[in-house]
Amino acid sequence: MPSAPSPAGAGVEHPPGSSAGSERWLRRPRLRHKHDREIIRLALPAFAALIAEPLFLLTDSAIIGHLGTEQLAGLGVAATLLTLSVSLCIFLAYGTTAAVARRVGAGDPAGAIRQGVDGMWLALLIGLVMIGLGQLAADRVIGLFDTTAVVAGYATTYLRLSLFGVPAMLIVLAATGVLRGLQDTRTPLLVSVSAGVVNVVLNLTFVYGLGLGIAGSALGTVLTQVAAATVLCLMIRHAARRHRSSIRPRWSGVVASSRAGVPLVIRTLTLQAALVSAAAVAARIGTVSVAAYQIAFGIWTLLAYALDAIAIAGQAIVGRYLGAADIAGTRAASRRMVEWGVAAGVLTGIGVLLASPLYLPLFSPDQELHAAVAAVLPLIALFQPIAGVVFVLDGVLIGAGDARYLAIAGIGAMLAFLPAAGAVLAWDLGLTGLWWAIGLFMLARFTFLSVRAIGSRWLVTGAVR
Repeated sequence: MPSAPSPAGAGVEHPPGSSAGSERWLRRPRLRHKHDREIIRLALPAFAALIAEPLFLLTDSAIIGHLGTEQLAGLGVAATLLTLSVSLCIFLAYGTTAAVARRVGAGDPAGAIRQGVDGMWLALLIGLVMIGLGQLAADRVIGLFDTTAVVAGYATTYLRLSLFGVPAMLIVLAATGVLRGLQDTRTPLLVSVSAGVVNVVLNLTFVYGLGLGIAGSALGTVLTQVAAATVLCLMIRHAARRHRSSIRPRWSGVVASSRAGVPLVIRTLTLQAALVSAAAVAARIGTVSVAAYQIAFGIWTLLAYALDAIAIAGQAIVGRYLGAADIAGTRAASRRMVEWGVAAGVLTGIGVLLASPLYLPLFSPDQELHAAVAAVLPLIALFQPIAGVVFVLDGVLIGAGDARYLAIAGIGAMLAFLPAAGAVLAWDLGLTGLWWAIGLFMLARFTFLSVRAIGSRWLVTGAVR
């Protein structure tokens, strides 16, 4: 892991004659090339790490799928519950990135690591609680899916074993946030890729070599998660020793991290509520529509990874600039990342349209299904530039520690989306209408975030917001 950046913005260029009050949001940034290099340095490894995770899940599905359809269905149920639970804890990565980056910018690497370690202890505590609650509620929660007894049995087996890996999984999230805050996205990528390879080897060994079936897949994943968490913890301990920072639990720091994470949890809940509502509406439209929605949403999600990589860079860069009290640099870097978001949105939008004849046959030979998906692809393409701005500004404001506003914006966007989703069913607008409603959701987020970014209330400087 590279050493922490130099104190208080040392080594960071400033526009000649710039000041906090004179730099406007829409002014052309003078440090274009410098910011480009920095964005690429942070965003590319983040993008690779983001797409690595779903690819590993697909590999696990392929391994289990060869055991039988019922085992694969059980994996799907358990994985849905695990993914939902862990997604609510994404604040462990996002909040830690912003907090650590601020202290790095303020020239306090020891304090940065100390604050990041607090987040890792919080991750451990949350993980232990999730093990206990998950074991108690596993049967009841899986019963809500109304599956067959055989599928429920496989899901319960996988879920109960996988829960023991949740603390390690959450520690990985928090440790990744620490490293990103230290401006290092390469190390999380290397650990993620290595863990994916180990996971495949262990799963094949346990599932087929030892004949443990779906339980072997869960066991292999747990061991992989523990190994990844151990590697990251050792690296952060080494950094702590180098900067003479303690890694012992500090209750006040853990409590502070938990309080800071509440608004980000609310933000995530609003996003999940909108996505679940959209899926529920698609299910009520019809069988072809729900299948087409799943394909279209999968495409949308894949495109989102490219945009989210820029947002992750934004978290680290903005946090560091504000920690160094460099308002002009924050404005310039943020504007440049918005430009990147728009450009990425335009390119992904064009790509999803031009490549559709190549990837649609991979999902199904059903021509009716192809037509249903093709009907909404222009809408997906249309909203990509808007999504690019939304993702980037989300990352910028997370990096600024503006979590409370993000929670409010999330609630506002959700309240805009839910009536629109209801109108799709009431007026029988079909899948196309549903994607217009999703577009409205993105426009609402775009409006909330843009208004905030144009203002200055989020530009709070110093090591702690």
